[in-house]
Amino acid sequence: MDDVERAADRIATRVAEGLPIVCFTGAGISQESGIPTFRGESGLWAERDPELVATAEALERDPEAVWRFHEELRAMCREADPNAAHMALAWMETAVAERAPAPVITQNIDGLHQAAGSSNVIELHGNAGRVRCTACEFVSEDLPERFDRLPPLCECGAILRPDVVWFGEQLPRQAMEDAQRWSRLAGVMLIVGTSATVQPAASLPVMAFRSGAVLIEVNPEATALSAVVDVSLRGPAGEVMPELVEELSSELAD
Repeated sequence: MDDVERAADRIATRVAEGLPIVCFTGAGISQESGIPTFRGESGLWAERDPELVATAEALERDPEAVWRFHEELRAMCREADPNAAHMALAWMETAVAERAPAPVITQNIDGLHQAAGSSNVIELHGNAGRVRCTACEFVSEDLPERFDRLPPLCECGAILRPDVVWFGEQLPRQAMEDAQRWSRLAGVMLIVGTSATVQPAASLPVMAFRSGAVLIEVNPEATALSAVVDVSLRGPAGEVMPELVEELSSELAD
């Protein structure tokens, strides 16, 4: 039995028990759709100082500069298409729906999981295609392709901001609570395209592990979690995930 077969067998076993199949994704899964990562040699922060474009202080100091950066990022996300890995996870949710839930917990802000068809997506870091007001409770995903002015203003007159988590900010309370709950309930946690080193999101696979979940890692390289996962699948998510769901389909049909 090779690693893909072992992973599919572990998932099918937990599905048969009615246990959640939770997927935890990071920048690596969307990099294959043309969205650069934030960290690393070719990441967005290699070219820009995040303190100047991704903090609440930066928005107060130079809102136009912050918004120019985020409009570039929003356009990048809007123009990207879900890749085979996103589609595979959406398929898996549908395939196991009658027997087990399969939520996606993502650190990404691009909305590609939803575009692929995943219906239960927990966004830990927000969404680049959504804005919220800095003064009132206004939140909206109904955005123009381009804003007429930067920074855009709310109807209340205050500045709008991207509904994403910036440096120095807490993760959304409800999203983190939901993610922690699913991590504790998980029968399997698929860890796809993330090195799982950025806290507090990195605590979720550890929580799943301590709760008895099977951990399956999909990553081209070894990570800090590789020593404790049950199965490591090496390779790009866009190649590995379709192989995994094809094998899982056979397992579920037996």
